Amino acid sequence: MKKAILSIAVLGILFSANVSAQTETSGREKVYRATHTKVTELKHTKLKVNFDYQKEQMGGEEWLTAAPFFYPANELTLDAKGMLIHEVALETNGKKSPLKYDYKDDVLKITLDKTYQKNQDYTVYIKYTARPAEVKQEGSAAINDAKGLYFINAQGKDPDMPTQIWTQGETESSSAWFPTIDKPNQKTTQEIYMTVPDKYVTLSNGLLKDSQKEANGLRTDHWVMDKRHSTYLFFMGVGEYAIVKDKWKNIPVDYYIEKEYEPYAKQIYGNTPEMIDFFSKKLGYDYPWAKYAQISGRDYVSGAMENTTATLHGSDVLQKPGQLIDENKWEDTIAHELFHQWFGDLVTAESWSNLTVNESFANYSEYLWNEYKYGKDQADDHLMKDVNMYVTTPGNFDKNLVRFNYDSREDVFDLVTYQKGGGILHMLRNYLGDDAFFAGLNDYLKTYEYQNGEAHQLRLSLEKVSGKDLNWFFNQWYFGNGNPKIKYSYTFEPVKKQIAVVIEQTQDQPFQFPLAIDVYDNGKPKRYNVWVNAAAKNTFNFDVSKNADLVNINADGILLADITDTKTPEQNLMQFTNSKEFKSRYNALSDIKDQVGKNPAATKLLAAAIKDPYFRTRMKALKLMDLSNPEQMKALGADVEKLASNDPKTLVQAAAIAALAKTKDKKYLPLFEKGVNAVSNAVKGNSLNAVLALDPSKASALADKIDLEGASDELLAQMLPVIVKNKVTSQMANITSLAAFYPFIKFQNPELGKSAEEGYNWIMSSDNLKATENITKIISHAKSQMGDNPQVKMMISQMLKDGLSKKMELLRQNPQNAASINKQIDAINKAIEDFK
Repeated sequence: MKKAILSIAVLGILFSANVSAQTETSGREKVYRATHTKVTELKHTKLKVNFDYQKEQMGGEEWLTAAPFFYPANELTLDAKGMLIHEVALETNGKKSPLKYDYKDDVLKITLDKTYQKNQDYTVYIKYTARPAEVKQEGSAAINDAKGLYFINAQGKDPDMPTQIWTQGETESSSAWFPTIDKPNQKTTQEIYMTVPDKYVTLSNGLLKDSQKEANGLRTDHWVMDKRHSTYLFFMGVGEYAIVKDKWKNIPVDYYIEKEYEPYAKQIYGNTPEMIDFFSKKLGYDYPWAKYAQISGRDYVSGAMENTTATLHGSDVLQKPGQLIDENKWEDTIAHELFHQWFGDLVTAESWSNLTVNESFANYSEYLWNEYKYGKDQADDHLMKDVNMYVTTPGNFDKNLVRFNYDSREDVFDLVTYQKGGGILHMLRNYLGDDAFFAGLNDYLKTYEYQNGEAHQLRLSLEKVSGKDLNWFFNQWYFGNGNPKIKYSYTFEPVKKQIAVVIEQTQDQPFQFPLAIDVYDNGKPKRYNVWVNAAAKNTFNFDVSKNADLVNINADGILLADITDTKTPEQNLMQFTNSKEFKSRYNALSDIKDQVGKNPAATKLLAAAIKDPYFRTRMKALKLMDLSNPEQMKALGADVEKLASNDPKTLVQAAAIAALAKTKDKKYLPLFEKGVNAVSNAVKGNSLNAVLALDPSKASALADKIDLEGASDELLAQMLPVIVKNKVTSQMANITSLAAFYPFIKFQNPELGKSAEEGYNWIMSSDNLKATENITKIISHAKSQMGDNPQVKMMISQMLKDGLSKKMELLRQNPQNAASINKQIDAINKAIEDFK
């Protein structure tokens, strides 16, 4: 599962208002989330399903083969949420014998015909109707709805929305569309017969074994999954998709894509076979399933989901050339979900408490792919941003990585499990070395394949291979909480010609860890790898010829820590020009932001940074500079002009254009006007802003040229004031992700928030059904991330009521448009009702 992150973190306020501390648990506390006790073992699940598009329900027949797990049993207990149960029977050799059952509170208890022993199989037949609208469980910040089965535009009333059906099983929502034991430690083979209108294609786990035409324009597809996997990973997808074929070795690799995006399918998904090959070799374990397919779903409730052999992506995966030429923003997620096919699907967390063995690995796979495909700088940059998200977001410090005391199982889908967990694996990899680390992962996968695993088993595999004890590491990082918070200082002893570096940990519980320290003597660094003991203070002595010019701790960027650091611009320049590691260069560049234009060393650092081999470093430097300053223009202008025209990365070209725009020099107008016609959305956007700074009269004509559907948050934020100020109606629906949250944006960025508020009021005063419904959908999706914060709910509710008043006034003035405006009023009223 890859979580969805709302645009430009505008809901950061909401998250921080909702956090609650988690503490260490031993099973003695009031809340202890034990692993589900296995009374029954599922063996095979066979389903026959058909869909009622008008009622948005599913008719189902199930043949469930199971046996007692260990102790004899005469009862089968299944999860079955919001269903109608029509018939329950024991099936033996094709004959059905009715069974007594009790169905209440979403639990189906079936009395078997006799007491069965371990490994004595039986098959129960169940006829039922799945009614997702009747499911009572709610979503969370990670997965914003939990109905399990979703009908999208089922009656085809929205001309701008395709008709689709898709399922979402994680965490325990598969039981909303078929009765099962909905726990991650239950694995079963499966087959599904899906009857659908013939114009639609279907996708499920495993292979399509057969497809038969039926009467009344229907077709039945038979999908078979012959290897065991967890019930939350069962999947169905239905819709009008193009299927773009690819392959890895003899394994089919298919991309189910909305037909509008078919020409770009290979640009979006095309690295998948190379990813499969890379991960297979890295893990020493070939891709374990018979096929791999990827599909997207509209109105998806999270980011993406790793259903075995059939990953479901949210519609943000759908991108066009203007976005893809800048960057495939979904490529990390594509890698993440693919890696789950090993970590999560092949070996599955035995409980949600141990989710780390699924999600921390998928998070770290993003590092591995970036390192292999694009280089270590890009991988280190990605990891740094992830770790910073964990460190800077309130409420994470007190949470264990493996935790048994969560309030809701959905709570573990958080920055600790994902971002911190990925950083922890990076430390473990570097401590053990690549050979031992990946051999340990191979042992874990082979030992527990098609079964379940937990953090202790991961530790044992790594210890088995490496010969090292890792209890100290796992106790700190998996079964403990927090991270080192470090201050450091150093003093020179002229007689000994040594410096004493003091490492001070300021958090309550000290850690032990390896640490890389660079000591700069006569302007050049020498790397020392030391061991920091679990103490408040550690002192290390290093030989030097004179007092050190600079000491850089965590120089390799591996330690997951919060480090207090103060350096002069001259020291930052020295660190930048002498560091091989990305994070040390980035930190040096970031540290001079307040010195740009004031200190010559800062300008020299910028000059070095815009020639850095890593493109995001060049972008960072371009954003920090101010070429309206004559000194900076003299030192940097010529190089920036080259970047604006010739940099191989369009994102750097765009950043260089934005830097040149600050000069307001008309000599750059031809460059800017050329950029407005570029393919790249980023170059277009920055060029447009640059042209408008010189000639505002061109706004309406030029703003139409940029395709903002699915655009990056940065580009949207940049274009919003232009669109709102000039009332570019064609772009109205594309600014809704910002307009919907204007009260929160105003806290973080008052200027952008003012434009977002004006955009919201413009939408609410206009007869634009798509834009209005976008607003209400976005707010509804965000509801689960707001928790029970009454202040936030009140702000959203008031905003919606203000919008409703504007729509009512619009209706009064335009009664001839009543049909359209009333739909918008209904949508707003429904959203208001949701927030009561």
